[in-house]
Amino acid sequence: MRQPMTAQPFRLVIISGRSGSGKSTVLNTLEDAGFTCIDNLPPPMLPELVGWMSASSGNRQVAVCVDVRVSSEGITDLPEILRNLPNAIKAEVLFLDADESILLQRFSATRRKHPLTNEDRSLAEAIEREAELLAPISNRADLKIDTSLLSLQEFREQIKEKLIEKPKGLSLQFLSFGFKHGIPKDADLVFDVRCLPNPFWEKSLRQFTGRDKPIQEFLQKETSVNEMFDDIVRFVARWLPEYENNQRSYLTVAIGCTGGQHRSVYLVEQLTATFKAEHPSTQIRHRDLGNDH
Repeated sequence: MRQPMTAQPFRLVIISGRSGSGKSTVLNTLEDAGFTCIDNLPPPMLPELVGWMSASSGNRQVAVCVDVRVSSEGITDLPEILRNLPNAIKAEVLFLDADESILLQRFSATRRKHPLTNEDRSLAEAIEREAELLAPISNRADLKIDTSLLSLQEFREQIKEKLIEKPKGLSLQFLSFGFKHGIPKDADLVFDVRCLPNPFWEKSLRQFTGRDKPIQEFLQKETSVNEMFDDIVRFVARWLPEYENNQRSYLTVAIGCTGGQHRSVYLVEQLTATFKAEHPSTQIRHRDLGNDH
């Protein structure tokens, strides 16, 4: 059948991740944005669905949630199924995850049953087994979001920024964090800046963050801080075009110090300002700012 000349490109978003990581929130947010959303689709049915919807004149923005609620055999086959889709169909794979302790808390709070629990498998064991089953999809993912420390509002904002209000070209994000709170699971590049002078040990500076002028003035005077900044700028600038040429849609550069309050925040602020001139879609996120327990 002849296609309308005004038909928009077909867009397919695959959503996966461990149970309790927030897949329903993504589906609801995308549905509100006009996507046709399908939950719990067996992966072998994906080619038929895509063929039918891409040939129709209806909605051409489709989001499909795939996880362990269906047969594990289909899950492990998903990367191969995606590779065999028609060349005109470019699937974007979003993978959600959270720390195991957070997932345990969420299931305890909601009292929902994990799809892999049974008489012989505890909740903790089910969560671990789920990670193993979903590893092929996690490795194939174009975008990963760690929801461990995100509020519902922050999570929805990330979905809108990265999937709905998606900028053209590669989206670059600089992320500050504290190693004592764990390394971000959604980071592509991680730089450890704990070797730099720490304003925390100056009692008069401890109350401030890397966004505040006293911390900025303290760190700007340190030669090692400036050298670290220059090195990171050179590295990212050198390799960013290669990531773009590899058809990457997102690149998250994480900068970590001990608590995520001073050094990493300062450097992320400076890096974002530096790269935003050439890459307007550059984003900034301070994961642990204010979380100094």
